[in-house]
Amino acid sequence: MTENTVQPLSIAIALFDRMTMLDAIGPYSVLAGLPNSEITFVAEEPGPVMDSNGRMAVVAQAAYADMPDPDVIVIPGGLITVSMSRKRTHPIIDWIRRVHPGTTRTTSVCTGSQLLGAAGLLNGVPATSHWYVRDTLSEFGAVPTDERVVTHGRIITAAGVSAGIDMALQLVADLQTDEIAQAIQLSIEYDPDPPFNAGHPRCAPPAVTDFVSAGFAGAISSDGAES
Repeated sequence: MTENTVQPLSIAIALFDRMTMLDAIGPYSVLAGLPNSEITFVAEEPGPVMDSNGRMAVVAQAAYADMPDPDVIVIPGGLITVSMSRKRTHPIIDWIRRVHPGTTRTTSVCTGSQLLGAAGLLNGVPATSHWYVRDTLSEFGAVPTDERVVTHGRIITAAGVSAGIDMALQLVADLQTDEIAQAIQLSIEYDPDPPFNAGHPRCAPPAVTDFVSAGFAGAISSDGAES
């Protein structure tokens, strides 16, 4: 007699050139503790994928085409996603569009929600993103929401970079239990206590917000010129 076995939950964390690496690694650090799950880093093709600074690479274990039916997908962001999403077509956008109908959860971190929007997933959906580009979600029919993590059915979007850890903990609680999510939070000692209250325009000094906004504007403009 054979024992009944439960198939591991298949989690695909997408990678692409010039992404913000913590958008992927933060959720990975949480989801790596999820019982009975398998995590695969995927990209247009297997191999190293460079981050937005060109200084760090993560190795994709498989191509998008190798993961046609993951249970969970995590889509990171990066300023490059603004120009990527405007085209409405890119290998990662096409992959999101193909696999979403079969996922248990489709998630994004930071500007990764722009890629969900470009794939046609956010029409009429409340969603969040990095504060600098959050309002552009309306271009995809989404309802921009100034919350750190937004859940709408199977879709979960997270605000900028560090919010990916919050999103992943919520995902664990949804898929398993609050206690498992809490155990993972404790194991990674996720107990934020930043030295400055400057993590959002609502609390950062105006001069700091202006400085950062100018830098983002220049980077996005440069990406648009290159595309």
